[in-house]
Amino acid sequence: MSFLSFGLGSKRKQANKTKSSSSTTSLQSKPLFLCYPYVTHMLVKGNFKTIIELPKYVDANEWLAFNTFEFFNLINLFYGSITDFCSSQTCPTMSAGPGVEYPWSDAQSKKIKLPAPQYIDYMATSIQNMLHDETIFPTKAGCEFPREFPTIIKRIFGQLFRLFAHIYHHHYDKILSLNQEPHFNSLFAHFISFAREFNLLDKKEIQPLQELVDIMIRNGVIS
Repeated sequence: MSFLSFGLGSKRKQANKTKSSSSTTSLQSKPLFLCYPYVTHMLVKGNFKTIIELPKYVDANEWLAFNTFEFFNLINLFYGSITDFCSSQTCPTMSAGPGVEYPWSDAQSKKIKLPAPQYIDYMATSIQNMLHDETIFPTKAGCEFPREFPTIIKRIFGQLFRLFAHIYHHHYDKILSLNQEPHFNSLFAHFISFAREFNLLDKKEIQPLQELVDIMIRNGVIS
């Protein structure tokens, strides 16, 4: 299974491909996603506090399951829109900036280096299989979530964060050329807000995008 091919904004791609070219040269000292005004481009004003909190009378595991499913599908769409630019040649490793590489753990827990597209394909397949596994994500009345469900959700969030980090560090110029940055930044802020609310990401995991998270916290986007 591979991520969906999704041409969000593709018709405007050529017209906007140089959107950031004039500022890139002078701002090469830091990643584009940390540069103004892009870092402030959001779909919403305020923060996501009211939509991430556990609603009354909703089971906590049900809430985790629903939101995990939604985040997986949404990041799927964004990766699908830039997947043509993520190849074994352009991204020979699954990385998130200088010095940050993510090896894949195979069935024997052996860590292996994979090109980013192959890593992401394996990751997507693994998550998709879990989402469709009734013993992990039950959909029938009377069926209970497994005892280790919160741990499983943390693992999924860790993998989804890696995809966010890869896109931000290596494909954000494509996000800009497609005018997707308000959508992508908003999704990331929502994702991190939810992860912080339910303690789904460790501080070490967030490190590749910590500066972006800090800016969003200062701007009041992440509470």
